[in-house]
Amino acid sequence: MTGKVLIPPAYDESLQGPLIFLVGPIQGARRWQDDAIGIIHRIAPEFNIANPRRPDASYSHGDFSDELYNEQVDWETRHLRRAGQHGGVLVWCAAESHHLCERAYAQTSRFEIGEWKERTMRDGNVMVLGIEDGFTGAKYYRRRFSQDCPNVPLCDNLENACERIVDEIRMRQRNIEGVTYRG
Repeated sequence: MTGKVLIPPAYDESLQGPLIFLVGPIQGARRWQDDAIGIIHRIAPEFNIANPRRPDASYSHGDFSDELYNEQVDWETRHLRRAGQHGGVLVWCAAESHHLCERAYAQTSRFEIGEWKERTMRDGNVMVLGIEDGFTGAKYYRRRFSQDCPNVPLCDNLENACERIVDEIRMRQRNIEGVTYRG
């Protein structure tokens, strides 16, 4: 089975297998999601990936109507929740590549990171946090995650973050199937 890449506004009700949701900045960030998809599908071609970044470059500056905005938020919420139940959440805190004066960098991602940190603590979700050198707030994230979520892997590069999310999901699958993981 080959995994799918889901991009808003598309839904796939017949989706089978694990889903990884890519959390991280879009506006003001390079297209890191494309790299993550390539890495994940190289090592786990059967995994599905929910990529909230639309292919149309005009949307990378948040040029959404109210209707499109609601569609985007609803799509992200639905796929984040599915990934929490049937896969994992990969957070990549990409450094800012170009500044947008009208918006705080990674403002939505920062909310999602806090939300999924708490969900992971409460529900035991699979989450990996990767932080690129130069991301503002990195020191705080590292400190708080090490205090509150010591089992969430912290990664310094995207390749390692992608490898870890795949490993964590596979380990969870083995444990669910009753196989003890010794890795």
